[in-house]
Amino acid sequence: MKRIFKISTAVFLMFGAIYITGCKGKKEAAKVDTKMPEEEVEVKVLCSGPEFFTDKTAFRANSVGESSDQVTSKKKALANARADLASAINTTIKGTIDNYVNSREMNNKEEVEERFEGLTREVINQELTGTKSICEKLTKTKSGTYKTYIAIELSGADLVAKMKEKISSDERLKIDYDYEKFKETFEKEMEKLEKSK
Repeated sequence: MKRIFKISTAVFLMFGAIYITGCKGKKEAAKVDTKMPEEEVEVKVLCSGPEFFTDKTAFRANSVGESSDQVTSKKKALANARADLASAINTTIKGTIDNYVNSREMNNKEEVEERFEGLTREVINQELTGTKSICEKLTKTKSGTYKTYIAIELSGADLVAKMKEKISSDERLKIDYDYEKFKETFEKEMEKLEKSK
């Protein structure tokens, strides 16, 4: 009996030591040095940061374009930023349409969803030309090339208003369309997008 007690005590002490060591290791891991390695340099990206993130009122995107020609560097930056913006808008609109159609009692949901998506693609393509530049910086590198840093935005309210206009002109969708419900669903998707940043 004493032997079983000694073995049990030894096992208990051994697991206790392992547990304490494990906890101590976690605390030490939390104190990891966050200094930048000496061979690396932090890069500050112009027209970037939290103030240029999408929020619940507007879609935003930023990019950089580089070229030996100043105008081409701007065109590249703008094209890249618009592509990023279009991608974010498409994702949000897709979520809005899915949630809106699923929350409504509609006949032939698949057809309704397809029609919504087709109309929103048209609206997005038209609206991307109306994006507003909120930051633009031009630099020249040591090698003589130009770099354009750009940030653009598109108002969520403007986008929804254009969608309302387009959907209202479609006789088949107008019957099932509830603007206030669609707008409410869109605003929820925008809030999700803002929280994910």
